[in-house]
Amino acid sequence: MAALWNLGNSISQLSVLVTASVQYLSMIPLRTTYKGYSTVANVQAVAAFLKGAPYRKHPGVTALKTVHLPEELQRGALSIVHGAALRDLTEQARRLSNFLWSRKRPMDEEQLRERALAMEKGLWEQEMESRTDTDSHLAEMHIRKKVLSALKKTTYHWTPLRYDDELCLVYLAARLAAGYAAMRRALNEIKKRDPTFTPFSLLDFGSGLGTVVWAARTTWGDSLKESVCVDSSKAMNTLAERLLRGGSDKEDPLIKHVYFRQFLPVSPKVQFDLVSSAFALSELPSKQERIETVLTLWRKTHSYLVLVENGTKEGHQILMEARDTVLKGEEKTMDPSRPFVFAPCAHQLPCPKLAQQAQVPCNYPQPFCPLPLPGNREQEVEQFSYLVMARQEPGVENAGLEWARLTGPVLRRPRHVHCQLCCPDGELRRVVVTPSRHGRSAPPPPRYLGCYLGRYLAFFSSTHSLICCLPPPKQRRVPLRPEQRLWRSAANHEARSGNHHGMKGPIQEGFQNTPLI
Repeated sequence: MAALWNLGNSISQLSVLVTASVQYLSMIPLRTTYKGYSTVANVQAVAAFLKGAPYRKHPGVTALKTVHLPEELQRGALSIVHGAALRDLTEQARRLSNFLWSRKRPMDEEQLRERALAMEKGLWEQEMESRTDTDSHLAEMHIRKKVLSALKKTTYHWTPLRYDDELCLVYLAARLAAGYAAMRRALNEIKKRDPTFTPFSLLDFGSGLGTVVWAARTTWGDSLKESVCVDSSKAMNTLAERLLRGGSDKEDPLIKHVYFRQFLPVSPKVQFDLVSSAFALSELPSKQERIETVLTLWRKTHSYLVLVENGTKEGHQILMEARDTVLKGEEKTMDPSRPFVFAPCAHQLPCPKLAQQAQVPCNYPQPFCPLPLPGNREQEVEQFSYLVMARQEPGVENAGLEWARLTGPVLRRPRHVHCQLCCPDGELRRVVVTPSRHGRSAPPPPRYLGCYLGRYLAFFSSTHSLICCLPPPKQRRVPLRPEQRLWRSAANHEARSGNHHGMKGPIQEGFQNTPLI
């Protein structure tokens, strides 16, 4: 009897605890705003995460499937390429793509001087260790020759690219689809995380073939009322204008109110809803010019500044340099709207990848279909790095619940997966996701693993735990029995033959009571 009495007390206490927990959970607001996420984003509430929302509706999924060029743009590009009849166009496009991918920033004089002094110091130390009675002047001349020779071998010789008519056509064949896919991916994240934002004006620095204008049109439709494209190459502007006319010089432009300039307007009086620069900062001749250009672009920004570069170490470092320039530069002005890192970082702190000894660039893949030219594959992948800066708006933040971002491929292991996360506190962490810790939705099927890089995960900063981070595994299909397979094939045959009155004969009589799966 005493044991039964104790058991009854335990059950009553447990029921009271469950009731209190339910009352506490009911106090959580259904609509909330998360740190590191847009203040106007239509994110799901905590309860939706705990119920296991479908993967395709997860607010952290911002990636796109295979990106295709707009039909009008592809038709115009093919018309221009076939009309030019360049020899070895595919080979020239391949060489230009490899050259642009391996292109580095020009080294400043200060960096070159520091490297030379470090080399000279090391050579003098070696000379002092093996000191002989040789003349010091001769030794100094010998060391200087060694330093100059080493600098010539190890320093990247940067030269500006001059785009003439022929090189512009090669660039079109090499980079039109890839550049469009990268910008389409970056703009899609803005649209999904901030669905109320609709740009009416656009400024594109280093516009090239005008891919940003086409990507913005695909993302927001015909909302743009003014687009200003700035590129120093007159031949590139002419080619971009031909693409807007469908490859012709006489047709009306497919996108209205697009204006081309060769110089960037400096006056901050006129601002644009959306300002972008794709693969252009790496073409500037010095660090000082990059800093001034980024500050000018930020002064021209009313809502969002989008920067895109190659997914290499150089591209990532250029973007982080621009990020620090905007965050630190605005502190000296009287602008009431301070800058805010919208994407891809989950925090406003220095990039943790730059602090690692072996630096790995923060890049993201985007599959796309290139132009259907001889020698091109049906599908390729563009590796790019991007940065989106925004004018921060005040909002109510939900304490504790923030967003982390996957910065590396998910490693699948038996009954668990390894995720590399960039967390809201500015640290890189490896999290082991298991079904017991994070729900039955983990681990994911193999076909999802390649789509995880770059997505956001709900994150509790106090406990370093995730919520509904992975999609549910695909359910296995139970194999049909022979009689069920025969019944289904007969039903499909009757449906294709146009008999809508049901099956007749022995097949129907024999299997009409057979249950379907």
